[in-house]
Amino acid sequence: MIDFKDFPLDMIGRGTGLIGALYANEENAYVFVFPEYAEDDRDLWEVEIDRDQWLALLRQTDLIEMPVAVKGDDGKLYKAILRKCQRRIEQGVTWSVYKRDGYACRYCGRDGLPLTVDHLVLWEDGGPSTPDNLLTACRKCNKTRGNTSYADWLKHPYYRRVATNITVAQDQANMDIADRLHLVERVHQQRSR
Repeated sequence: MIDFKDFPLDMIGRGTGLIGALYANEENAYVFVFPEYAEDDRDLWEVEIDRDQWLALLRQTDLIEMPVAVKGDDGKLYKAILRKCQRRIEQGVTWSVYKRDGYACRYCGRDGLPLTVDHLVLWEDGGPSTPDNLLTACRKCNKTRGNTSYADWLKHPYYRRVATNITVAQDQANMDIADRLHLVERVHQQRSR
């Protein structure tokens, strides 16, 4: 048994991840280990915690403060800790992006309609939910882009058609973003055994 204060809480989502589940009834406790970890020979440690420590653990594992993705065998990134709303973005971040972008879609220029924030580096590819990786998009433009890479999106016939509604400077600003996306730090971890 180890004390909670000795557990590296900040490593959850950065090298420490979920590998199974624990269930119990009145008589027994059952440990279910995900199949890919079934033959893992790591030690199993019990960490005794109180209610406040449990809440701290849940906060670390379930909030957007620590986005986590795992690279699968196929090279794609997958969310390691599932949430009811996997793409929830803090409201303060969303509103700061809306304000920065003038409360209008950066792709088609429309305002006065429901807006969303669009991940420049796709969320599925480890793009963080931070202002430098988000821009304002109307629902139609965001849905039409889907999981198209940003560079390909800027060449997409739909974008080229709706971009006629924004200024040349706004279109150029969108193009300039593509040149600096390599600087956006991806959020992921390598799966280790």
